[in-house]
Amino acid sequence: MMNKKDASPEKILVTGGTGLVGSAISNKENYYKLSNSIDLRNPESTNEIFEKVKPDAVIHCAARVGGVAANLEKKGEFFFDNIMINTNVIESARRHGVEKLIAFMSTCIFPDRVSYPLDANKIHRGEPHQSNYPYAYAKRMIDVQIRAYRDQYGLNYTSVIPTNIYGPNDNFDTSNGHVIPSLIHKCYLAKKNGTNFEVWGTGRPLREFIFSKDVAVLTEKILRTYDGGEPIILSTSQEVSIAEVVDIIVRYMRFTGKVEWLKKKPDGQYRKPSNNSLLRDLFPDFEFTSLSEGLGETIGWFEENYKNARR
Repeated sequence: MMNKKDASPEKILVTGGTGLVGSAISNKENYYKLSNSIDLRNPESTNEIFEKVKPDAVIHCAARVGGVAANLEKKGEFFFDNIMINTNVIESARRHGVEKLIAFMSTCIFPDRVSYPLDANKIHRGEPHQSNYPYAYAKRMIDVQIRAYRDQYGLNYTSVIPTNIYGPNDNFDTSNGHVIPSLIHKCYLAKKNGTNFEVWGTGRPLREFIFSKDVAVLTEKILRTYDGGEPIILSTSQEVSIAEVVDIIVRYMRFTGKVEWLKKKPDGQYRKPSNNSLLRDLFPDFEFTSLSEGLGETIGWFEENYKNARR
């Protein structure tokens, strides 16, 4: 059992094991990756899987996610599904004596009006953006539940807040996917169909991107070494413009057509810088995958797996 710093759990349950982050986490024999066939919204189903696996630790990645349109159209579903998934997983972990748990939140949990950089102590200082507030509030409750369980039960549970994750096994839907997978698919189609590569906005907004494999490695390190309750922001702290991302995608996909910037379309928030000082204090020597290298691997995976990719 885990009773020493940097000790490895005997058995680790990974929820959302086939998703963007879950698929990047280790495939060692002591990792049990849960597919989306198990309904974690249901407390009985969740309890049954914990009875079956009997994990020593949990990496909780599972969530119902979607783009702006889905969040606006299905607000009740997004709140209910996520609040139930998170509540059931964390409670089942407690009931079954799980020693350590890491749950994934999202930068959308932060208030719409907040001073930068984003920091864990600012999570509850205002309402999230109206476009996805049900999902954001459901994700915020991970922090509340974990703090409550640490206080009452003395559990060694914590959470992480990744910035914009990208990588193989992402959702490449051109309408509901996040920015990088959506742009990759749009460029792929423009090349295939001989059309312009249309990109919303001006390309000037800045974002912090992190490769899914880096997120997986850092999460496993946190599982082994971190006993604190403060959420850890997973970020490179390097801001990159959307225009730079487009340039890299065009280069790797060997697209020779025209990139058309639809400047009348919204740019979105200009920048959302984060504070990754706690992460850097814990792992000062960690080397992040460069955006160019990570995009190259992601694009290669997408082209090879186009027929089966989520799109």
